[in-house]
Amino acid sequence: MSFYYQIIESPIGDLHAIADDESLWILGHDTNIKALKAKFPEVVKKENEIIADVRKQLKEYFSGKRQDFDVPVTLKGTEFQCQTWKALSKIPYGKTVSYQEQATKLRKPLAVRAVGRTNGLNPISIILPCHRVIAKSGHLTGYAGGLKAKEFLLDLEKRHSD
Repeated sequence: MSFYYQIIESPIGDLHAIADDESLWILGHDTNIKALKAKFPEVVKKENEIIADVRKQLKEYFSGKRQDFDVPVTLKGTEFQCQTWKALSKIPYGKTVSYQEQATKLRKPLAVRAVGRTNGLNPISIILPCHRVIAKSGHLTGYAGGLKAKEFLLDLEKRHSD
């Protein structure tokens, strides 16, 4: 199996995409790409169909024309991590939930910190929208791309939500 790697420029900084011929495996920020990329020691620095589609869909998202992504993704992690990451896709565009709400929806109401830690390890940024998870108080906390990027994404979605 071959893995392909490309940098995608965005309003919140460079995004790093790694995909095979079937799905996207990584969409990470500069701050966390080293750890994510370490799992893929051999990648071809070339765009394939999956990365081209990710690039196109992100461009539409950042222009306010796309609210949902339909890029196939592959998640590798523990059962809890994969459940937590998949749950992110159920948070509606332009809305936020607290870490507590996410933990409760996962039927693990005492796992708030574990949910927060797992969201921080999210390998598919933006497409699996961990930026939509905020503190119970309503404050913005933790985001691999930085709090300014998180605020930018939430403001973008608020401006373009139905």
